[in-house]
Amino acid sequence: MKHLFSKFFLHIVRDFVVVFLLTTNISAQLQKEISKIDSSISSSNCTVGVAVINLKNGDTLSLNGEQKFPMQSVFKFPVALKVLHNVDLGLLNLDSTLLIRRSELLPNTWSPLREKYPKGDVKVKLSEILFYTVALSDNNGCDILFRLCGGTARVNDYINSLGIDEIAIAATEDEMHKDEWAQFKNWSTPRGMAKLLRKFNAGEVLSIESTKYLKEIMTNTQTGAKRLKGKLPPGTQVAHKTGSSGMNKNGVTAATNDVGILRLHNGDEVVVVVFITNSRETEAKQEELIADIAKVIYDASIK
Repeated sequence: MKHLFSKFFLHIVRDFVVVFLLTTNISAQLQKEISKIDSSISSSNCTVGVAVINLKNGDTLSLNGEQKFPMQSVFKFPVALKVLHNVDLGLLNLDSTLLIRRSELLPNTWSPLREKYPKGDVKVKLSEILFYTVALSDNNGCDILFRLCGGTARVNDYINSLGIDEIAIAATEDEMHKDEWAQFKNWSTPRGMAKLLRKFNAGEVLSIESTKYLKEIMTNTQTGAKRLKGKLPPGTQVAHKTGSSGMNKNGVTAATNDVGILRLHNGDEVVVVVFITNSRETEAKQEELIADIAKVIYDASIK
């Protein structure tokens, strides 16, 4: 698959210029960026999926766009959508408090929430749990939200009800922690995730207030600083959600992902989805690859 990606990548990135109607010729700087990314892809030992949607005119691009990729923590974005949908319906209230028992703050998993409340048995506002789950990618917070929503099947059904059938959610963070193969039950195609992000940003999923609220949380995401945002000018607005599996004992990384909404130099916004799987590259190289793709898209907006 890496050779397939390399073969078509130059052609697809050149099409950015046409699709986004930004210039009639590829500038020297853009050619330089393309060459750098193509070289990186050619030497990479991984499978990459990309989807881009121009939110101004609706034009789309994708690479391996229909292939299923494990989401890892990217699935916390759909979970947050379900929670805020219930808020919009009046079934939940962001200011209400939930009793988090010590037994729910599982050890040996990423959980800033547990670090803040190590003894558990504490009442925490739903808004705080949601922030920790999305912006800090808290695994315990995610599973608490799953239980609040009625389980993975309820979240999956909700996403399907939005007309998105290229995303599947079937395992909790705890289940993925216990079984490495469970992560592959939570998959998305690049195209499916891009469609969901477009619908969300257009206000077709949540109320105006909830859309603004979640987008602000995603803009304050603290994970994956070297991915989509890695090579963009300081202060560039990126509302995003990352996902990471880490490397297994065989030296294979199942997921290094970043998906989100990128504000370009000219003020337009684009959805950018980058999934990397089956990788034997270092985390640093995978993150640089994601950053390079985002930078090509951003630079193409500068006339």
